[in-house]
Amino acid sequence: MMNCVKCGTPLIPGAKFCSNCGTQVENPHKLIPCPSCMSGITDDTIFCPWCGKLYEKVEEVKKKANIPETIPNLVNIQGGIFFMGTGELAHSVTLNPFKMGEAPITQDQYYYVMGTNPSKFLRGDYPVESVTWCDAIRYCNKLSKMFNLTPCYIIGSSSDFSQIENTSPVWKRLTFDLSATGFRLPTEAEWEYAARGGKNKDAFLYSGSDDINQVAWYGENSQITTHGVCEKKPNSLGLYDMCGNVAEWIYDEYSDYNKTPQVNPIGPGTMTGVHVKRGGSWLDDTEQCNVFFRSASPMGGKSSSLGFRVCCSIPLPDEDPRKK
Repeated sequence: MMNCVKCGTPLIPGAKFCSNCGTQVENPHKLIPCPSCMSGITDDTIFCPWCGKLYEKVEEVKKKANIPETIPNLVNIQGGIFFMGTGELAHSVTLNPFKMGEAPITQDQYYYVMGTNPSKFLRGDYPVESVTWCDAIRYCNKLSKMFNLTPCYIIGSSSDFSQIENTSPVWKRLTFDLSATGFRLPTEAEWEYAARGGKNKDAFLYSGSDDINQVAWYGENSQITTHGVCEKKPNSLGLYDMCGNVAEWIYDEYSDYNKTPQVNPIGPGTMTGVHVKRGGSWLDDTEQCNVFFRSASPMGGKSSSLGFRVCCSIPLPDEDPRKK
């Protein structure tokens, strides 16, 4: 008699599910135990659907599945002046040049850095989701250290936040160095500027088109799931999935716009713990996916419709007046 690979209960001959834990055992000879949680997985699984851990050695999986390199592909974005927001909310913002990830961080990329995959829709080239704002900050700092770059985020004198709970008040002491060389979340101004084509000043309602179906996976075409990144048309800067697929965490705390002219704004700094999300997702309607729509979540919030992408600052020459 065979035993369930998850809980060890003896299986009734011909049973399709374990009578104790409900694990599917229709083809028990094809299931193997995940080394992390001992749940039943098939031999062609890369991420365990129960715990999200990679069950094979990273080197073996990379050879077999051609997993992308850890570092995201970055697009250089020229700085400039634009009117952020629309209608009565529009206000002048000046931005330094920066680099932005061409797509949201994928599950493969997240696993390489963090060693786990919290996503609901498990597939390596799908965007990572079910991550908190705190998780995204941790990822940025850890990726920065992997490439010997200066982390952008510090609490006290430490850039390692692995032991800090998402609900800890210590997060209120986080400081952000916009001039550091490491990876970081985009500011809200950077995200909107990039979504609207930067200096190209695209006049589209969605990032890259007025036809949402060309550029976004959203509620009416997503089949209730995320999709592989870069499957839709990019915008004029070569950025994919700025609208739809997953909404994206932004560094800034949520607040009403300051309508006075701004230079490299990074939010109010009030440490309320509620942060901006932009872009809309696979479950949202067209309005929530346009380049102007704003929403927010607590920094410890997470959902299968929420991920993130990364940015890097580009150092300015010493003589550049924008440094003053």
